[in-house]
Amino acid sequence: MSSEASGERAATADTPPRALGVLATWRQTPGQARALLAGVFVSRLAGFLQIFLVLFLTRRGYSAGQAGFALGMYGAGGVVGTFAGGWLSDRLSARTATLISMMGSAVLIASIIYLRVYLLILLAVLLVSTVGLLYRPAAQSLITELAPPGQLVMVTAMYRLCLNLGTTAAPLIGVALASVSYDLLFWAEALAAMTYGLIALLALPRRVRRAESSPQAARQPRPGYLAVFADWRYLVFLSAFLLVCIVYCQYTVVLPLAIVHAGLTIWWYGAIVTLNAVIVVTCEVVATKFVQSWPLRLTQLAGWSLLAIGYGIYAIGMVPVFLILGTLVWTLSEIIGAPTTYAYPGLIAPAQLRGRYFGAMQSMFGLGSAVGPILGVELFDHVGQRVWLWVAAVAVLATVVGRIGVRNPAAMPTPEPDPEPAAQAVG
Repeated sequence: MSSEASGERAATADTPPRALGVLATWRQTPGQARALLAGVFVSRLAGFLQIFLVLFLTRRGYSAGQAGFALGMYGAGGVVGTFAGGWLSDRLSARTATLISMMGSAVLIASIIYLRVYLLILLAVLLVSTVGLLYRPAAQSLITELAPPGQLVMVTAMYRLCLNLGTTAAPLIGVALASVSYDLLFWAEALAAMTYGLIALLALPRRVRRAESSPQAARQPRPGYLAVFADWRYLVFLSAFLLVCIVYCQYTVVLPLAIVHAGLTIWWYGAIVTLNAVIVVTCEVVATKFVQSWPLRLTQLAGWSLLAIGYGIYAIGMVPVFLILGTLVWTLSEIIGAPTTYAYPGLIAPAQLRGRYFGAMQSMFGLGSAVGPILGVELFDHVGQRVWLWVAAVAVLATVVGRIGVRNPAAMPTPEPDPEPAAQAVG
């Protein structure tokens, strides 16, 4: 993107000049960005390994404990993969990082079918998740480069829609494939990764020329994650985001336990999870037309505080009316806050560090998703239904801390103009 476009995005990130709707934004979105969104959708549509890994291994004769440990290795690899993906995206290019991620994971996924030694399976699972998630920071970094100025939040909402649609459909497709053969299941995921890799090879720009911040910066060594960690306000934001992720994942772990403990059937858990998925898929992009024009701090405050309120409603009682009401409230928090939150690193990161900013945030999501279930179950074992008061309190803390960390992109220093056109997609 040109320095002029960078300045326009910085100056209008909180209040875009005109909040375009979904179709208008889609028409203005470059074909390369559309291809990226299609690739993400195909990849997530066949995201079977994490869902069916435990069943696959127990069917092979391994114990439930061994299968659970392998799933934990998958989660750990995701944290490393997103962190490394940010580095690769900045160091090489978003296209190269995506190619390595998709082609590498395709080979590794297929290899699991033929492995029989448990330690080798663990290594393959770790590598699959590490390599397979390299593309996440690269995808969001490239979306930031290609999105029309002032429309990054909306395009991020479209990106999340592709992820959510694929993730929602994957279990249904996976069950159908697994009923035939687990080999077919993994081959299908490998083929989907290969398809995204081909899309990246043919449609994504080879590299993006960015303007240097100054002649002095151009002569300095390429900055690394230490430069990200020097941004203390972004570190504050990351700590708050980690707390939000720890809280958010409790609907997958503590909520079913709390529902059964209260004497309700597990049907209620399936009903409210389905309610959340349907509302997010059908309403988030449409709602973003209005939310994208809000100030960043207002969006963060509204989105994260509604998460606290929604889970706090569960603390009143595990009865259907409060289950439905609480779910509606924290679903609203996701619709309001998630697109802006996930676009935020692209709004405030220096161009040469954009991939690392995204990688650091997505690593926090992986870490929160890994430790959140452990902490939630442990707390539920000790305090029972009062766990929702604790969870809501942590969400309130995250909201306050996040308010300190979020800053106005207009306050960021803007790079000096480059004599050559900047951010031109080559290839």
